[in-house]
Amino acid sequence: MTLMKTIFLLLWFLASASFTPLATAQAANTLVGTWQLVSSDNILNGKRTPIYGENPQGLTIFTADGYYMTEYIRQDLPKFASNSRVAGTPEENKAVVQGSIASFGHYTVNDANKEIIFNIERSTFPNWVGAVQKRAYTLVGNELRYTVLGASTGQGSAEVVLKRVGK
Repeated sequence: MTLMKTIFLLLWFLASASFTPLATAQAANTLVGTWQLVSSDNILNGKRTPIYGENPQGLTIFTADGYYMTEYIRQDLPKFASNSRVAGTPEENKAVVQGSIASFGHYTVNDANKEIIFNIERSTFPNWVGAVQKRAYTLVGNELRYTVLGASTGQGSAEVVLKRVGK
């Protein structure tokens, strides 16, 4: 192989190897910022049920360097009578577990398939720890919608709707 051919192949390899991450980074860049939870509905047999109540609270944050953090909470969680987070009654603990979720980790975007890929490092739902979840998304203006095929409720899917509140 000639030196020129070797140099050409090396340059071609480097250019093609860096193109895909750049495209992914550009697609992910459209999500960078802070997103406020509008709704999170469980969808089962065509029926939609709000997972975190009628007025859920929460944020998802996507950073430019590929990290994400999400936390969704029911507005009407009960206060603990003991005033201690570690001394809740079984009923209080159940309400908190069923009324909130949080996770963090890394994310990438597959713009061609319109998927956000969440690499979940930690979650308040331990079954998701270490999981890689591909979530189909749409982005229209300042509204982001994505679908969680394996909803944390154990049945059906979930549709999350967020609105951009900061970049």
